[in-house]
Amino acid sequence: MDHPVPFGLTAVFANVLLNQLGLPVPVIPTLILAGAFAYDGRLSAAGLLGVAIAGCAIGDTVWYLSGRWYGSRVMKLLCRISLTPDSCVSQTQTRFERWGANALIAAKFVPGLSLVAPPLAGATRMNFAQFTLLSGLGTVLWVGLYVGAGLLLGPQIDRLLPRLQAVGGVALLVLAALLAAYIAYKWWQRRRFYAFLRMARITVGELYRLLDSGTAPLIVDVRSETARLLEPRRIPGAVHAPVEDMERHIKELPHDREIVLYCTCPNEASAAKVAKLLMNYGFRRVRPLHGGLDAWIAAGYAVETLSDLKVNVILKKPARQSVS
Repeated sequence: MDHPVPFGLTAVFANVLLNQLGLPVPVIPTLILAGAFAYDGRLSAAGLLGVAIAGCAIGDTVWYLSGRWYGSRVMKLLCRISLTPDSCVSQTQTRFERWGANALIAAKFVPGLSLVAPPLAGATRMNFAQFTLLSGLGTVLWVGLYVGAGLLLGPQIDRLLPRLQAVGGVALLVLAALLAAYIAYKWWQRRRFYAFLRMARITVGELYRLLDSGTAPLIVDVRSETARLLEPRRIPGAVHAPVEDMERHIKELPHDREIVLYCTCPNEASAAKVAKLLMNYGFRRVRPLHGGLDAWIAAGYAVETLSDLKVNVILKKPARQSVS
């Protein structure tokens, strides 16, 4: 039995586009249900694939161009508004570095990476043709998977629809409640993450005075390689130990010196996470830099340009300080 289609291709396009632009609207159920309607021709399968791919392409291009034009500022904005800021500030860039450009193919299948990968590609100056090809391939695979699932399950979904229609508004209320519960849970996770990050910090003024007094702490740059590419400056003499590799190098850090950690992510999230880790290993004189590298630069203090330095090896001895 054929049932009336509750939405058209325009609604599918709008749903996909809003989702790709970052709004927390569910899109996978829409694609599966639309695929089921395409099973017997109530929606055009070719048209469905076309509007879904177009919605993804427009959203991805908007974010790519935003990253190209505004660089790290876009990344920081996404981390501030993200419901999962912990993955935004660490895991996403790590995956992008590990997988390289091919991360764009898998991005839509990985929570957290889908929204961040296009602006990150733009910010790192990936060629637009390469971005379009790889992002487009990932989009075709992602859309094809869920529309294809709807096509395969078309008869079963069609038999299920009368039951859903029978409960009508109740089903919609349940779905709305589930969506609200999901967003509330993610928001609670966000609050818990930021509560985890609260600890004593050192201001850029205090750090400058320590350096000027001759009692210099060990300064550690915990940014990823991608973050350092986006902002190729560092505090003079800082050693580099990315957050994802810190555990491997804990034994190289001194217990008898104060350690100051900095990054360029919102709320000094990466620096605070490393500080917590070091405290768990018995380090007591460790503090994140309030405002991170951005605050140091804004205060007008001296910086070094990474392109002028040979500091790509983790914890390599810098010009003015070592880790022992």
